[in-house]
Amino acid sequence: MENITKTYKIGEDNVEVLTNINLSIEKGEFAAIMGASGSGKTTLMNIIGCLDVPTSGRYILAGKEVSNLTDDELSIIRNEHIGFVFQNFYLLPYATVFENILLPTLYVSTSLSKLEVEKRASEILRLVGLQERAKFRPNQLSGGQQQRVAIARALINDPEMILCDEPTGQLDSKTAAEIIDLLKKMNEQGKTLIIVTHDQNIASHAKRIIKIKDGAIVRN
Repeated sequence: MENITKTYKIGEDNVEVLTNINLSIEKGEFAAIMGASGSGKTTLMNIIGCLDVPTSGRYILAGKEVSNLTDDELSIIRNEHIGFVFQNFYLLPYATVFENILLPTLYVSTSLSKLEVEKRASEILRLVGLQERAKFRPNQLSGGQQQRVAIARALINDPEMILCDEPTGQLDSKTAAEIIDLLKKMNEQGKTLIIVTHDQNIASHAKRIIKIKDGAIVRN
């Protein structure tokens, strides 16, 4: 990222939420982005995740300039390169665990057959320890199990980057530690891992902490 700014129009006023952000995250890093509520960390996360675009500046992801792409083009980039894990899980309540994991595969073109994709989903289920709950629905799972499903869903398209927004925010401390250990394992296997959090305990697991305050990076 080079000289990234983000401005929102609120009424007749322009409110600058991000100011002159310069940030580089290398492939395979484990970084935590920290900041208080209103600091701009969520806006920064949205730009990193191609959920939003900057008002000015350049953002290069996987060798491609993505700052000025259309919504459809951003969607393709997200599906091909980024897996998301959110605080609220965002699982489809009427779908089984297995169906929730497969959901991102509906939006990307792949040379894999349906059988091969389902085999990959089964392997990821084993990885997150939920192979026996493939036919369960989200309301039959604990919070920690639901977050494991969300992690499995994030992995199904084999993204380079896993972007997590307060991934342990709804979990007790023991379950939170299990989820962080699982995410660290993904990083050790080569995934770039970025966790957005206000929790110092969670951030302490990262190899690098990026702090943002009043829309500017104060520690990088």
